[in-house]
Amino acid sequence: MTESRMNPKVDGFLRKAKKWKEEYEKLRSIVLDCELTEDFKWMHPCYTFENKNIVIIHGFKEYCALLFHKGALLKDPHGILIQQTENVQAARQIRFTNAEQIDEMQLILKTYIDEAIEVEKSGLQVSFKKETEYTIPEELQNKFVEIPDLKTAFEALTPGRQRGYLLHFSAAKQSKTRESRIEKYLPHILNGKGLDD
Repeated sequence: MTESRMNPKVDGFLRKAKKWKEEYEKLRSIVLDCELTEDFKWMHPCYTFENKNIVIIHGFKEYCALLFHKGALLKDPHGILIQQTENVQAARQIRFTNAEQIDEMQLILKTYIDEAIEVEKSGLQVSFKKETEYTIPEELQNKFVEIPDLKTAFEALTPGRQRGYLLHFSAAKQSKTRESRIEKYLPHILNGKGLDD
């Protein structure tokens, strides 16, 4: 590991880590061996190539992970990349529950990181779904018929705001819940605001 590429904020993160500390340290060593620059973003160690995000190290209750920002573009010959949720389009994780797994996979991890760097060098981009590819819940379609101004206001929103609403409304399993969510956000949509505005 080159000391000059290490970020003191990551040292602080590791000192405070109560869980996954050994795993984080092993992952850090592997990633830095791949000639990436260490940064600290989103409260986690993040590794970049020419200021482009390549991987991030993060932990959860059940596992820690190496998250590839453009993981969807990697070949994944070992079938180890995981899509966190169906709505995550670009990022993919490799998950670990102990340090031994990381030791065993060291060479594989370096291969994946090297490929991720090549993807970045090549300028490849993930093709994101367009808002028109998201399903509009029936309850929202009914509201559009009932209140034509709502449809006009919704279509005038930015693509990101539209996506936010569609994901939020669709996440409810029951029709009644979808209806109440739509009712709650009617004024927001009519005023051109997003879910969190």
